[in-house]
Amino acid sequence: MDSTTATTPAATEQKFVRGLGLLDSTMLVAGSMIGSGIFIVSSIIARQVGAPGWLLVVWIVTGVLTLMAALSYGELAAMMPKAGGQYVYLREAFSPLWGFLYGWTLFLVIQTGTIAAVAVGFARYMGVLVPWVSESNYFIQPIRFGGYALSLSTAQLVGLLLIALL
Repeated sequence: MDSTTATTPAATEQKFVRGLGLLDSTMLVAGSMIGSGIFIVSSIIARQVGAPGWLLVVWIVTGVLTLMAALSYGELAAMMPKAGGQYVYLREAFSPLWGFLYGWTLFLVIQTGTIAAVAVGFARYMGVLVPWVSESNYFIQPIRFGGYALSLSTAQLVGLLLIALL
């Protein structure tokens, strides 16, 4: 083997890029801040507040709160430029135990709950485009157990498939 064609482990080793491009940053903000809640809860908030003016006030207040949170995270990221995000901030501020507990809570509760909520919202609104996907169209008809009923609607099935996919 010729020495000019041989590759060494150091030559093929990739480094962690410490930066985000415009597209990366935009998608991160869109997914984290906006998320799917704006599409799901707008009608609920409109029913609760009653008037369009109050709906705008609610969105402005939550926008200001979100901006304050984003600026706080920006300050933390500038103070501690390490990969790990909130885990690093909790570990440094309190102790490694709190960072560890947050990491596992994020994995077991927060992210799984978020994925489930997005899947349920998607399945509910998919029924507008695909009419056979609805909460009243049963894949498995209700089976009664005392005061409870076990069933599987097509919307629930789509939600379960999305949870498994995500």
